[in-house]
Amino acid sequence: MGEGGALIINNPEYNDRAEIIREKGTNRSRFFRGQVDKYTWVDKGSSYLPSDMSAAYLWGQLESADIINDDRMATWERYYDAFLPLKKAGLVQLPSLPNDCTHNAHMFYLVCDDLAQRSRLIEYLKERGVMSVFHYIPLHSSPAGMRFGRFHGPDEQTTSISERLTRLPLYYGMSEDDVQQVIDGVLAFYQEETI
Repeated sequence: MGEGGALIINNPEYNDRAEIIREKGTNRSRFFRGQVDKYTWVDKGSSYLPSDMSAAYLWGQLESADIINDDRMATWERYYDAFLPLKKAGLVQLPSLPNDCTHNAHMFYLVCDDLAQRSRLIEYLKERGVMSVFHYIPLHSSPAGMRFGRFHGPDEQTTSISERLTRLPLYYGMSEDDVQQVIDGVLAFYQEETI
């Protein structure tokens, strides 16, 4: 539906506050359960409810969730299989998943040798009609991260990976020709890089 989500709480002490925040800062749910005689604003909150149109769109996606997920997974697996020889040759890093985990094919990425190579790859693919983009900058170096957060310990991986990672197109309904165009572009780039 574009936006949406779930909140999973690992400390029951936060349940009441989360409910209040969800209820626009009111104790409305407690009122409906008969726990208070009237409801009022008691904390920060907002409206997170989807519109009827968004909910209808979500319902359609949920009805087709297996089809959508299988389609995305097939594209993800085609990329992985196609680029495994590049990984074995030490030219790229591919997504790594622990054996006891699964994923939903949210994205597929390559990790290049360095920022310069990533920039060349993105430009190379763009010239061939493939939109590949870098991922987010690390939170700790973003304006909000610098303002509200902190980085704990040495930055041994985060910035380095961020500067080398590029995302490849991956979406539901991606045609076989489009997938092959991406694969061909990446393979051609690395063939030229190693000549």
